Amino acid sequence: MSETNPGPEVTAGAEQPATSGGPASSASAGRRAEDPLRGSRTSGIWVAVAVLTLLLILLAVFVLQNTQTVRVSFFGGEVEAPLAAALLIATAAGALIVVSAGTLRILQLRRRVRREQKR
Repeated sequence: MSETNPGPEVTAGAEQPATSGGPASSASAGRRAEDPLRGSRTSGIWVAVAVLTLLLILLAVFVLQNTQTVRVSFFGGEVEAPLAAALLIATAAGALIVVSAGTLRILQLRRRVRREQKR
C-alpha cells in the first residue's frame, strides 16, 4: 500500500498565497498600498515634532532649575553667566567638534571612493 501526499493542510480562515497575475494578487497588492496604518512623511514629521517638543520641555526645566550665576574662565578670559547657559554653550561646542570631525572623515572617505572608481 502506498500513501499519497495530499499536500499542505488547509485550515479555515488561512490566507492562500495568490498566484501571479490572478485577481487575488492585485487585490492583495491593493490592500497593502491602501494600508491606513503605514508610515508616511506626515506621520514622520508628527513624531519628530513630538520628540522635539519633549526635548524643548526638558531643556526649559533644565534652564529654570540652573539659574545660579557661575564664573567661567577660558584662555585667560573670565565671564559670569547662568550655569545653564554655560553648560549649554559647552555642550554645543562639543557637538560642533564632533560634527566637524565626522564631516572631515566623510569627506576623506568620499575622496577615497572617487579615486578607486577612477581606477
